[in-house]
Amino acid sequence: MNAILKPDTAASNADWHARRLAATPRGVGVMADFFIDHAKNAEFWDIEGRRFIDFAGGISVLNTGHSHPKIRAAIAAQLERFTHSCYQVVPYTEYVSLAERINAMVPIEGPSKLAFFSTGAEALENAVKIARSSTRRSGVIAFGGAFHGRSMFAVAMTGKVQPYKAGFGPFPPEIFHVPFPCHCASLDQVKQAMEHVFKCDIEPSRVAAIVFEPVQGEGGFNVIQAEAVKWLRELCDAHGILLIADEVQTGFARTGKMFAMEHFGVSPDIMTLAKSMAGGTTLSAVVGKAEIMDAPAPGGLGGTYAGNPLAIAAAHAVLDIMQEERLCERAGILGDRLKKNLASIQTRNKRVADVRGLGAMVACEMHDAATGAPDADYAKRVQQRALANGLLLLTCGVNGNVIRFMFPLTVEDDVFTEALNILNQAFDGA
Repeated sequence: MNAILKPDTAASNADWHARRLAATPRGVGVMADFFIDHAKNAEFWDIEGRRFIDFAGGISVLNTGHSHPKIRAAIAAQLERFTHSCYQVVPYTEYVSLAERINAMVPIEGPSKLAFFSTGAEALENAVKIARSSTRRSGVIAFGGAFHGRSMFAVAMTGKVQPYKAGFGPFPPEIFHVPFPCHCASLDQVKQAMEHVFKCDIEPSRVAAIVFEPVQGEGGFNVIQAEAVKWLRELCDAHGILLIADEVQTGFARTGKMFAMEHFGVSPDIMTLAKSMAGGTTLSAVVGKAEIMDAPAPGGLGGTYAGNPLAIAAAHAVLDIMQEERLCERAGILGDRLKKNLASIQTRNKRVADVRGLGAMVACEMHDAATGAPDADYAKRVQQRALANGLLLLTCGVNGNVIRFMFPLTVEDDVFTEALNILNQAFDGA
């Protein structure tokens, strides 16, 4: 029998990188070749003592920053009481009170109910289960460029093949995709594609739900057209289809509103939530109209770890922080600063094709200045040059040519300014 290896905190990044490659599968893609040691707000340090400014936020999980003292205190207090009971076996009051708080906040018309889960993908799959149970229909329509998770049904709804779908099929049936109505497809084109689906693939009376992200995350921070949201609502109402807004990445102040759907004045039937809801702990949710949420029979929803007490405590603290520190307003201020800075870069750098976003959910897209073709290589060079100077960025987009910004909304002004200076240098030197 092999000996049990104890963690060796004295080892170098290179040592741990080699051990990672030997111990974990290549399918778990890892961007960085260094390992985090500790973090505070928008900064972290690796095991060799190097400092980085975090503009990735754990993929938009850390709107309240790393290790916010109020979140740490809330988790510590809960840790003293109990860590698990399984809510379906022995419930706890904090689960119910958090559901009440979020129910009162979401832009859903009429009474709503909420169930907690563990991951965004789990929330999406349960949202579809609820929609199917409520409508007694099976079909689902999603959008090209969408990302809804890596579990089998969630990845089937995802509209991006590499790396999420390649080699994993066949996928569950009766999931259909149409172009996403943003800067890359007109609303008329989307309407035509939807009509094609209804004529050639599935009749509207068998469609349970249409699922969309108000701002696509992995797809490239593509902001849906406001008129398209209204059209989707009208289309769903006309055919008895449920409208599901995937706010896993857009929720909890990122776009300058608590939820991105507030920008459009349209009420969805169901919303999925996760990521920054719980300050880096594992928590997601499905919230929807009460009569829809009550469709599944008792036992049809749940999960052993769903609504974990430590994550519930963290989420209560997150809501307090967002109100006390006015993070929706802060998102607008920081997003405007970033977009202004990127627009300035665009005036001198013809490779920057577009700057877009809502609030602090901002991205810039790269293309070849001569041909207009997507330029993923240049986006990667900017990312690598920024990282070499201590700024962590992520790319996204169907073509991999978009740089997205997901900094903590609690970032200090001087750290934010430092990050913008590094960003300018990365663009100028890449």
